[in-house]
Amino acid sequence: MLQKLRGNSKGFTLIELMIVIAIIGILAAIAIPNFIAYRNKAYCSRAESDANNLAAALSDYYSVPSHTTLITDDTALYTVSDGNSATISGNTDSITITVTDGSGNCPTDYQNSQSAEWTSDVYTKLME
Repeated sequence: MLQKLRGNSKGFTLIELMIVIAIIGILAAIAIPNFIAYRNKAYCSRAESDANNLAAALSDYYSVPSHTTLITDDTALYTVSDGNSATISGNTDSITITVTDGSGNCPTDYQNSQSAEWTSDVYTKLME
């Protein structure tokens, strides 16, 4: 009789399964906050990329000899990627491009580390 009970020893014990679940939980507790931080920094990078793309487009526009005046639109508001907005101002000697992070998820610690360009969800790029 004792032999029949021991004969079916395939599978995992409850303790082994609980240890595996605990390890997965610990790994998830470490990985999820890092993933969220990387995702939020991507919002900042997206605003910076939009400003650089506008700067490249303006450089391309002014490379044509007949384009010598600044683009004059009273609102100067352009929609860039996913809710971000941008304005272009200045004169032909100095152009300022400002991109506002539409998501509002750009971390303030990242903005403070880049203090020359970032002020409260607004990225500023100066072209001279």
